[in-house]
Amino acid sequence: MTASDAKNPQIRKFIDVQKALKGASYPSRKEELLKTAKGNGADEDVMEALAALSDEEFDSPAAVSKAVGNEE
Repeated sequence: MTASDAKNPQIRKFIDVQKALKGASYPSRKEELLKTAKGNGADEDVMEALAALSDEEFDSPAAVSKAVGNEE
């Protein structure tokens, strides 16, 4: 990540989501991701982004990031 990436809110959000999901098992559903994020101390913005996801099964961290990006 570069300094300019850290200033981009979209990239920052993806990074925050991935940090919150550290240790998550895949495939995983929204409720499991929310539990992991809460356990990792995710902030309200990350929790809201994850809560807005559909209840599909996500097979990787990249799939979660893509879905978070599509929710905006």
